[in-house]
Amino acid sequence: MTGSEASARSNRRLTGIALMCGTLGFFACLDASAKTLALSGVDPLLTTFMRYAISVAMVSAFVNPVTTPGVLRTRRPWLQVVRSLLLFGSTALNFLALRHLQLVETLSIQFTAPLAVALLAGPLLGEWSSPRRLVAIAVGFLGVLVIVRPGAGTFQPAVLLSIGNMLCYALYILTTRKLAGIDSSATTMFYSGLAGLAVMTPLQPWIWTAPASFGLWALLFAVGLFGTMGHWLLVLAHARAPANVLAPFLYTQLLWSVLLGYVVFDDVPNRWTLAGAAIVVASGLYLLAQERESQRWRR
Repeated sequence: MTGSEASARSNRRLTGIALMCGTLGFFACLDASAKTLALSGVDPLLTTFMRYAISVAMVSAFVNPVTTPGVLRTRRPWLQVVRSLLLFGSTALNFLALRHLQLVETLSIQFTAPLAVALLAGPLLGEWSSPRRLVAIAVGFLGVLVIVRPGAGTFQPAVLLSIGNMLCYALYILTTRKLAGIDSSATTMFYSGLAGLAVMTPLQPWIWTAPASFGLWALLFAVGLFGTMGHWLLVLAHARAPANVLAPFLYTQLLWSVLLGYVVFDDVPNRWTLAGAAIVVASGLYLLAQERESQRWRR
């Protein structure tokens, strides 16, 4: 590889890292907007509906049967439906949990999703973890126990919603991995938000309440915009840098969440939340290092 080629590859990777950090900034703003709406009396299910309605509209404007012929063709329609439902479940449970928990609390629990993926990939995909990886997974889940502290008199039932969000997201990742070798990425992206929209639309007569101010309307649209822009930047980031280069930067979302939690909601994480988050991040980074090592040996 020549010096100019190495420099170009390095620049592409740096651009990918910058895009990944921007992605996580959008996702943190999405959570902060959803929490603001919930605290302002807007039903989280209405926020979920707007999240998918706006996302589907924006995606369909660029990815549709006219611009992308054959995009509706899928070889595993039921798996696409299940994946879309899992994404919807993850979003709805997260928005419901944000009414009661700090941004950093919900995010720290969600960060155990890669640990759950590593654990579930064995029985579901035949990708079994080594004993060392299983120990790292166990340590990561202990980090969640440090955050929620069941039996300490401070346990909030909303934590169960956040754990449900994490499990839905882990299964969403696994179904996405399964579909990667079956359908095109454009097809999978097109179907992503349809189940959420299909589930929420018939419920609107029972949950629709017009927001009381222009600011709340703006936040509802911002939820859809932040989610769509975040996923778009995520695709651009992965087109410029390998997943194992980008993965460690996922944890920068914790910094965004701590900052927004303090600035917007005056939330200061307690020492238990910070300690648990550190344990979860450390176990996740260890799993990433193990994956890199196994890839090196396979070459």
